[in-house]
Amino acid sequence: MNAKEFYLSKPWLKHYPEGAADKVDIPEGMSVPDMFEKSVAQYGKKTALIFYGREISFVQLKELIDRFATALADLGVKRGDTVALFLLNCPQYVISYFATLKLGAKVTPISPVYTSHEIKHQLEDSDASIIVCQDILYDNVERAGVPLKHIIITSVLEYLPRVKKLLGKSLLGKDYANLHVPNPEEMAKAGLLDFEALIKRYPPNPPQVKIDPKKDISALPYTGGTTGLPKAAVLTHHNMVSVIHQIKQLWPFLEDGKEVGIAFLPFFHIYGQVVAMLNGLARGFTGVLFTTPDIDDILDAMEKYKASTFNGVPTMFEFLKEYEKTYRVNWQKLKIIGCGADTLHDSTVEAWEKRTGSKIHEGYGMTETTGVSHSNPHNKTKKGSFGVPIPGMKAAIIEYEGSEYIPVGEVGELILNGPNIMQAYWKREKESKDSLIDIDGEKWLRTGDIVSMDEDGYFYFFDRKRDLIKFKGYSVFARHVEEVLYKHPQIKAAGVVGVPDPKVGNIIKAYVVLESEARGKISEEDVMNFCSENLAHYKVPKIIEFRGELPKTDVGKVSRRELREEGDA
Repeated sequence: MNAKEFYLSKPWLKHYPEGAADKVDIPEGMSVPDMFEKSVAQYGKKTALIFYGREISFVQLKELIDRFATALADLGVKRGDTVALFLLNCPQYVISYFATLKLGAKVTPISPVYTSHEIKHQLEDSDASIIVCQDILYDNVERAGVPLKHIIITSVLEYLPRVKKLLGKSLLGKDYANLHVPNPEEMAKAGLLDFEALIKRYPPNPPQVKIDPKKDISALPYTGGTTGLPKAAVLTHHNMVSVIHQIKQLWPFLEDGKEVGIAFLPFFHIYGQVVAMLNGLARGFTGVLFTTPDIDDILDAMEKYKASTFNGVPTMFEFLKEYEKTYRVNWQKLKIIGCGADTLHDSTVEAWEKRTGSKIHEGYGMTETTGVSHSNPHNKTKKGSFGVPIPGMKAAIIEYEGSEYIPVGEVGELILNGPNIMQAYWKREKESKDSLIDIDGEKWLRTGDIVSMDEDGYFYFFDRKRDLIKFKGYSVFARHVEEVLYKHPQIKAAGVVGVPDPKVGNIIKAYVVLESEARGKISEEDVMNFCSENLAHYKVPKIIEFRGELPKTDVGKVSRRELREEGDA
């Protein structure tokens, strides 16, 4: 069997949990709002959302969505329009999201940490005509200076229980607590609309819009902008509906209408949007929402509401493995603990299992795959692997500087095919053509990620193509060097990049954050010596720079792009 045949034979299927299969029945003609309406019909009185103690049932949530959809329609939102969501996790996010999609319009979620320059780019590039904005974030929208038909303002306080409203901004954490909130006079002067006033004014009677799931766009989520400005993945209703059914097929032991999930992952990010929000509401789960990831509040909620699922990011597990209150949750009772959005270091996995006796199921996905493409099968995790393709997906590895399939066990670029693959990059014809390639009449996505696959069909991440460092003709994966640095007991965080050099190609540079007690006691030479003991000579960093902290992306990854830009400046 040649390499191509082996990949297409899907060796990973034998590791699926009992009851899972590769065939996924995706309902024809179903839209994202249809999925939610189905949950309302089945679980109407059940709690859909819990927001700091405030409970909203599926029926109540539907009424709020219908009221806001009626308001948006009256404001001129129609099929094909773009509505921007510039919100923290809160009920208004869910309401705005589904109300927009119900009208045949699409959402473009904006990161709450974006600057006015980044907001301006996304609003203009996505053709947004309306923005639903958190009151504390409005100043950045105003500074962006983009002409919009309407700006709708809302506060996280609106849906808090009365007792929690007294706490006010303290729930938002230090990053948001001191931001300016426009008062009624400022809102009137700027022509801003009040979200809650619209909800109260309009009846739950939106126009009936016929949606074509395979053609109509549901969302324009923007990628991180690793090179140049961020670009949007075009995701249809069919992409969204498909990935929810694919996830469901992989986890048959999760029971519709019975699970409780902790939703602190930001909804603006495709991971939180799909896994925490859409998957939960489509399957009748109860979602416990958090505007900010306050660890104590999350642990309290997990106990109080008997959470059965938990999805996090590596930095969260890195913190929890040593946090003194982590023991308060019996992690072994959870049905699934998932991790995505970044590489999970082996040291984190080992410490977590020792501390909690539970397994983290690492997964993989991209904005371009509607959030998910791989996961470790239930209770069949492999350390260092991000798992196997989810049902309905094909995966293979080709040369990262060519297009030939490579033998199993060798390293190359991951390519993917499935119903959850984006349609294109919004307004980016060249990038779309480069990333979406035709193989035997099927559309495959070149992910830009360098990986390998073992004989069992488990995949292992090495690096992004752009993060591959060429030193004297050798290929050095930044992640491998970082893995070694993380094994040093006194290194808290690390980021590795290549610094351009005409003689050797790239010099390997490591940015290192030491544990507080080690600062001033460990030298650059000490770190290099440690690397020399654990790495081939050509992989050892030639430059070590100590930092108090490292730049992070909006989901907590160390931002190599920013580190590279600093080096180029």
